[in-house]
Amino acid sequence: MLRKFFLIFFLSLTVILQSFTKANKENVHPYHVGSVEINYNSKSKTFEVTGRFFLDDLENGLAKKYGGTFHFNDEKYKTKLNEALLKYCQEYFKLKTDNKFLKVNYIGYEEDQESVNVYLESEPVVNPKKVETAVSFLYNLFDDQINIVHIIVNGDRKSEKLTYPNRYLYKQF
Repeated sequence: MLRKFFLIFFLSLTVILQSFTKANKENVHPYHVGSVEINYNSKSKTFEVTGRFFLDDLENGLAKKYGGTFHFNDEKYKTKLNEALLKYCQEYFKLKTDNKFLKVNYIGYEEDQESVNVYLESEPVVNPKKVETAVSFLYNLFDDQINIVHIIVNGDRKSEKLTYPNRYLYKQF
């Protein structure tokens, strides 16, 4: 009798633990990190911006913000993704130099296995000395989101980690 009880107990425990393990693998990954590089191109006089994010996080962030389903690596979603990313980037990324907000244009995106690169470019600006940015990508999805931001002007690279809810970064060059 005791043997039968332990057998049922251990089988039940195994099933329960496996269901939690599967749920965690499918729904949660251990960290929420993105990177944003803001690189001043002295030839074009523009800032070239590359944001790199986990593919599933960006899909979920867009779905939460705009509703519906988004899938990278599926050609039929390309137009919908471009429209959503244009609006998303306008809301969650701002760039200011020498006390003037810059217009930032969405260029496009590119999938890279489990991540997505999002490309932006600013309007021209001559010889920026002070760069301010507001970066809050995926803050609408995760309250533990970290965005590592690199600002490069004339070869001088300055980096900082922005952890939710902090979104503002100011660097002098």
